[in-house]
Amino acid sequence: MMTDPIADMLTRIRNANLSKKKVLVLPYSKIKIRILEILKEGNYIMGYEIIKNKFDEIEVKLKYDANGKPSVTVLKRVSKPSRRIYVSKENLPTVLNNFGIAIISTSQGIMSNKEAKKKGIGGEVICEVY
Repeated sequence: MMTDPIADMLTRIRNANLSKKKVLVLPYSKIKIRILEILKEGNYIMGYEIIKNKFDEIEVKLKYDANGKPSVTVLKRVSKPSRRIYVSKENLPTVLNNFGIAIISTSQGIMSNKEAKKKGIGGEVICEVY
């Protein structure tokens, strides 16, 4: 039984980057799709595709630069099931002086810290990416 599917996804992406894999397969979930969409918008992954079979899966295409270095250097889980981290709109995190992003779960859905700042809402900090 998996207790934290988001942490599992982040770890799988981290491990696939370290082993220079181009494609990664994850179990399907709507939350993972939204997080991957934010990573795609931030140019941290090339894209993803939903594979329909007995158990739906997500195929993630990882992104590397010309030298073979991964686009994602750090994927850090902030709020965990054992310790939730919530922030108000005034305390939204800035990651590496806005070179990275934080992914926030808000009342209006999952979004990046930049989107949450524009909308003026806070929420639970899921993870940081840079």
